[in-house]
Amino acid sequence: MRSEIVRRACHHKRAEIGLAAIDGRMTWAAGTTPRSPRGRSYQFDEEKLPTLEIALRFSNVEDLKKLAALTGEKVPSKKSDLVALIVQYLAGERLRMVWESLDEWQRAAVAEAVHSPSSQLNANVFRAKYGRYPDWGPAAEFSHDRKPSALCLFFHRNRMIPEDLKTRLLAFVPEPRQTVIATLDQLPPVYGRPFTRWNETKRTHEEGIEDVPLIVHETEIAAQRELISILRLVDAGKVSVSDKTHRASASTLDGIIAILDQGEYYQHVPPKDNWSDGNAGPIRAFAWPLLIQAGGLAQLSGTRLQLTKPGRRAIFEPAAGSIRMMWTKWVKTTIFDELARVECVKGQTGKGKRGLTAVSDRRETIAEALAECPPGGWIATEEFFRYMEATANTFTVTRDAWALYIGDQYVLSLLLEYAATLGMIDVALIPPAGARDDFHDLWGTDELTFFSRYDGLMYFRLTPLGAYCLGVESEYEPAPLAVKPVLQMLPNLEIVADPDLEKSDFLALNAYATPVADFVWRLEGGKLLAAIEAGRQVEEIRTFLTARSGTALPEEATRLLDDVAERINIVCDRGPACLIECADPAIAALIANDMPTRKHCLRAGERHLVVTASSEAAFRRALRRIQQRPRGRHSASVSYRASDICASNAPFRRSAPRHWYRQEFTQTLPPFV
Repeated sequence: MRSEIVRRACHHKRAEIGLAAIDGRMTWAAGTTPRSPRGRSYQFDEEKLPTLEIALRFSNVEDLKKLAALTGEKVPSKKSDLVALIVQYLAGERLRMVWESLDEWQRAAVAEAVHSPSSQLNANVFRAKYGRYPDWGPAAEFSHDRKPSALCLFFHRNRMIPEDLKTRLLAFVPEPRQTVIATLDQLPPVYGRPFTRWNETKRTHEEGIEDVPLIVHETEIAAQRELISILRLVDAGKVSVSDKTHRASASTLDGIIAILDQGEYYQHVPPKDNWSDGNAGPIRAFAWPLLIQAGGLAQLSGTRLQLTKPGRRAIFEPAAGSIRMMWTKWVKTTIFDELARVECVKGQTGKGKRGLTAVSDRRETIAEALAECPPGGWIATEEFFRYMEATANTFTVTRDAWALYIGDQYVLSLLLEYAATLGMIDVALIPPAGARDDFHDLWGTDELTFFSRYDGLMYFRLTPLGAYCLGVESEYEPAPLAVKPVLQMLPNLEIVADPDLEKSDFLALNAYATPVADFVWRLEGGKLLAAIEAGRQVEEIRTFLTARSGTALPEEATRLLDDVAERINIVCDRGPACLIECADPAIAALIANDMPTRKHCLRAGERHLVVTASSEAAFRRALRRIQQRPRGRHSASVSYRASDICASNAPFRRSAPRHWYRQEFTQTLPPFV
């Protein structure tokens, strides 16, 4: 990503002669010379050049002589004669003849500026789109000795085409070609990583290319399962975060890594020493607590997260809708800046924070470019950077000297740690250590093993879930699972796999079936039920086994899966609830049948009531209304044994029934009538 160039206009006093206000902009009146009464040229940044004549009058005599030489006519010495000669040369049909004499890239440059609202050519955008700069003339040792090409007859101050030329050029100059992003249908098995090593024997540095295997992570289905697992972990009170940074604690990160569908992207490897630690650390485990907080599915209560009402509903609703909502809110959130995860960039806090731009603007720019990527095609990260610059989808992270490189790192961070975690993109990775060597020219990076933990992201692919989250598709339809005949289903419910089974398929089989030997598993009802309780679906298991075997499943396997599907529908988990113990059966019957409270609770035995978590607040309000009734002759006491309902409005910890506290308190109720 290349940061935008901020133009600084030089402000001078307005001339009293020859200056006219047109449409709110200060331009030179026709037939006047852009000079002050003292004869000095004015230096101000104009939005538009109204005419070719005015543009030429801003040039010095030496530059005008070089342009006049392109006409083939005798070059005069006076500035006014030089301007008249060039204007006359481009008059009438000769303008089209000069344009047709340009080469392909020069004509493309004219087309880009003519069909641009600014009438200006952005050189960096042009290079990103066409792979080179247009020919402005042969190079020279000094800029003032450079001879201009015919292209310089069209472009003048700040690489801008005058408005009168632009109007005439629009009649015959076609629109420039559309910018497209290159994709791959299939990834190469390895990535050629450049290296530089010190040869102790030869006492010299050796450079070359080494092949590194590409590891593909398909995230679409895994993200939907992981969301449910994370929400259940929060509901169990096992996710601790900082109240200031919103980051998860180290123990929480370990617990989240344990429930991730395929583990973290990079396994931890003990470093040889403190100077060569190539471990990337947690990525998806780090992102999930931040995402659910930004999405409003969980909120901080003390030092732990607790589910909100939308979070409790999300456990039992399709995950795709929740993920889309989380991405939409993440783009706008301010609870965290992805740049903070690039630890080698110092000065992000304190006074240095003032130089950082708004995170929402950066994310929106990247999201717009991501939405233009075709789903299903693999895209190199360098190609994505080029596409963003070629389409002018640029943003500024900071005005620091490293800004050009930091922009690239910010894109990698958002893609790998958040978009991929949500299942919006599949990723192809290599280890980050040594993955990129284009940052060592930056001061202070000589000893870095990698610039950031995201350096290993080489390719990504937009998934159907990503297209749905970005608004490209109005409805979500999961992509069909690719057919790979790497499994053999036997009638005895055993599964035999090929030795070259992919890691993701290996982990899936371990979740579905019981290992009995090397590359042999057995389908069992208990294991299938455990997998379903962890968030998987019977149809998902059936589809996986069918796609990986390449044939229809044996009758025995089909019957087992049908039986498991029938069993899970017998008993359904509707979420946590509170168990309330009353002093006697009469009080329980009165509360269960009283108009304000009966629709929020159910009888559970003689002296107990059950209130679901979703009805807890309404039940408390109804109970207070009962307390406000006039007191009669009789009174009764009710004792609550629950962690979710208390006498005060103070914050409390939500827990599943098996984790209830045994704290008791008594509250006197008026008689029920």
